[in-house]
Amino acid sequence: MTDFQFVTSQENVEFYRTSEEIFSGLIKEMRELSKKKADATLSKGKVKILNRVLDDIRNLLEAEPEAKFLDELDDDELPQNSDAVLIMVQYESALVAFRKRYRRYVSGLGERWITKEFLETR
Repeated sequence: MTDFQFVTSQENVEFYRTSEEIFSGLIKEMRELSKKKADATLSKGKVKILNRVLDDIRNLLEAEPEAKFLDELDDDELPQNSDAVLIMVQYESALVAFRKRYRRYVSGLGERWITKEFLETR
């Protein structure tokens, strides 16, 4: 068995896939809103929706080095669209780092998630 520096779980990979898809849609929409009205203030409802996704991602990434940069949106002092995008870009970068950390090329198999479960089958 080949030694890998970083190993995650299949559960984390599945959570990553689900969260990343939802997050990608949200950040795309927020970028569009920010282009049109960068200084417009988000509603409490939008902040609640965004924070629900951000909280889940932060929980996934809590043991990762990037976690210390992940803040939630303030629902007391509602952020502007551009502020929300800035915070969301930090999450986007952390998700990219997660993928880079736990996906590796495996000879004969191509690129794979390096999970405990995958290593047990090798």
